[in-house]
Formats: sequence, structure tokens, C-alpha cells
Amino acid sequence: MNLKNLFRRNKRKNNQEFPIKPVSDNTILNIITFYAITFIIFGFVMSPPKEIITGLFRILTVRDTLITDYIGIGGMGATFVNAGLLNLMVCALYRITKAKISGTAVACLFLLLGFGLFGKNLVNIWSIVAGVYLYARFRQEKFANYINVAFFGGALAPIFSEILYSSTLSLPFRIPLAVGTSLMLGLILPPLAAHLPKTHLGFSLYNIGFTAGLMGNLIVALYKAYGFVPDPVMIWTSGNNTILGTFLLVLITSMILGGFYIDRRAWAKLPTILSSSGQAPTDFIALVGLGPTLVNMGLCGLIGLIYILLVKADLNGPTIAGVFTIIGFGAFGKHPKNIIPIMMGIFLGTLTRSVNANDAPLILAALFGTTLAPIAGKFGWFLGVLAGLIHSSAVLSVGIPKAGLNLYNNGFVAGIVATVMVPVIRSFRNN
Repeated sequence: MNLKNLFRRNKRKNNQEFPIKPVSDNTILNIITFYAITFIIFGFVMSPPKEIITGLFRILTVRDTLITDYIGIGGMGATFVNAGLLNLMVCALYRITKAKISGTAVACLFLLLGFGLFGKNLVNIWSIVAGVYLYARFRQEKFANYINVAFFGGALAPIFSEILYSSTLSLPFRIPLAVGTSLMLGLILPPLAAHLPKTHLGFSLYNIGFTAGLMGNLIVALYKAYGFVPDPVMIWTSGNNTILGTFLLVLITSMILGGFYIDRRAWAKLPTILSSSGQAPTDFIALVGLGPTLVNMGLCGLIGLIYILLVKADLNGPTIAGVFTIIGFGAFGKHPKNIIPIMMGIFLGTLTRSVNANDAPLILAALFGTTLAPIAGKFGWFLGVLAGLIHSSAVLSVGIPKAGLNLYNNGFVAGIVATVMVPVIRSFRNN
């Protein structure tokens, strides 16, 4: 019996010994809602209501190009309230549409919770979502079939804000241009997102990041041709590691404990997750159930937090968004065994050049670059480290043409890295 058949037999045996405990979609949404409410409570603990209202107004009326840390715009309280309220609204829409809460949906909602601290707010995502809704109506299909694409598509939300708050355009012209551009992006996003996984073969988990990067390049080139050139932004806060680190540690611990509470055999099922390559689509909730998936999500988030602290980087809106993206994709492709090699490769890349591992672009690369985890999961640690090393160099230059208008810049770069690496690896291995 070959190894593949042996693995399949053991997998069937494990499923018989440790049956998957069914959990309703509402239960999963309730768990995500709990974390959104926790964000809001934390926000009110950090700032008084008056400051939160003032801070929210600033967040909603600011340009969102990379890198715009909302903590530096509206303060700690308003930033976490923005993220929590946005997530609650989106969870409500998932309930209304009766969308299936798969591992993809969990990844989407946790990513959205993180990016509510960094680039996405209560105003700038909805035109893109409306565009995806119009596409579903055009196809005469349920919006629930495209809801994950719609909210992942918030990667291009800065385009809405950039146009709406531009100082070079008059207000009567800015509003229809911002809405119209975002609607158009939402309309073309679903067919592109369905086609492009064939390019990287699921070896980059942020498919919408890759898609949004291509779209962002076209939009920026078009606007630059007419003299509209976005100015770079760099708002990065520091000095909050103790309070934010404690807050994150509490949330991560609650995920791990919650996973064991839901399924007492969660630890015994973790090897099934760890043996997976993570190549998309890999839904861990469908594979082993919610309990072990929550434990895996917590462990992945813990690794991200430890990395930030080890390299003495800042905990702020962008880096917490990176941690929550790792947590979310702990339900859809990421696990400790396949993300650590990528992070090691990116760290190694900082050692071989005159850069610091805690520089803003490189700490974000270490967190978001774990989208390449399936390469390590499928082809081994060495090639995973190599993928991270290549990504650490590519991310410093490839994202420049989009002028910071794609929030998932690492997803775009990683899509290119995977597209180049995977065919080469397979060709050499086949021979």
C-alpha cells in the first residue's frame, strides 16, 4: 500500500474514531459576533464616548491608502468601535441572506474584523458590495453565493475614499465618480475571482488580493493618465504593545479554550489539520469540525503575536489586522506547520539585506505573507522558506504601481510568487 492510500485509510479511521460534531451556521456567527462585541467594549474602555464619536468621524472622512493606521487617525477607542460595528453589520447581512458559514466565510469575517482597524470603515466598503450584488442580480443568482467575494473585495475600498476625499476634484464630481468606480469594481470582481485561482492553483490563499492587485493596477494607470495621482500615506502608531498585546492574548486564549469546550477531542483531531497542505480550497471546519478549527486558529494567531514581539515590532492597526487575518485563515488553509516556514523565510530575507524585521513593510510581509502557506504544506519546509525569502524581496517593489489602493498588497505579490514558483517546482519534481 502506497503512502497516499495509507493516509486516506488513516483519515477515514480518524473520522470514525473522532466524528465531526455538527455546528449550526448561527452558532459560528454568534462566536464571531462575540469577538466583534469584545472589540466595541474594548474601544469604550479605552476612550470616552465623546472621543469615540469624534474619532469615528475622522476615520470615516480620511483617505485610506496604505498605510493608514486608524489608531493614529481616530484614537484607540474609535478604531476598535469602527471594527466591531462594521463586523456586526456584516454578520447581520450573512444572517439575512442565509449564507453558508464555511471556513471561507470565517476567514472573511475575521479578516474584516482586523481590517476595520486599518483601511476598511463603515462607509467605504459598501459601493463595492453593491456592485457584487448587482452582478448576482444580473446572473439571476442569490447574493449569498457571492457574499464572501463581496466582503473580501473590500481590499479596494481605499479607491472609494481616495476619490471621495480628493483635494484635486470638486465635490459634485467626486461623489458620483467614487460610487461609480466602486460599483464597476464590484461588478467585475466575481468573474475575475473565479478565473484567477487557475493561475496560482490555490497556492496563495488570498485569491481576492491577487485579483484586486490586478484591478488596482488598471485603475491607477487609468487615473494617472488623466492626471489624478494619489499621494503616498504613512500613518503608523507605536507605544501600545502592552495593552494591545494583553488584549490579543486574551482573545487568542479564549479561542483555544472555546475550541476545547466545543469538542473535547479537539487536540486529537489537530494532526488531521497539520497533515493538510492547506492548498485552496481547504475548509478545516468541514474537515474536522469547529472545535479543532478554533484551536488551530488560536495557535496560528499566537504564532503571529509571538513573531511581532520577538522582532520588537509595533502592535497597531495594521499588525493586528495581520494577526486576525492569520487567525481567520486558520479555518481555511493555514496551520502552524505551514505558516512557520514562510515567516522564517521572510525573517531570513531581512538578515540577508540591510533592512530590519520590524520595519513596517516587512512585519506586514511576515504576517500577510503566510498566504503562501500551501507551498510549505505541499512541497516541504525548505521550499516554504524559499517562498518566504522571495516574497520578502518582491513585496518591497511590486506593490508600488497600485499607489497603496489595494489593502491586500501581500496577496497580490504572493499570487505572483506562487504563479512563478509552483510550475517550476512541479516540473523539477516530475522529472
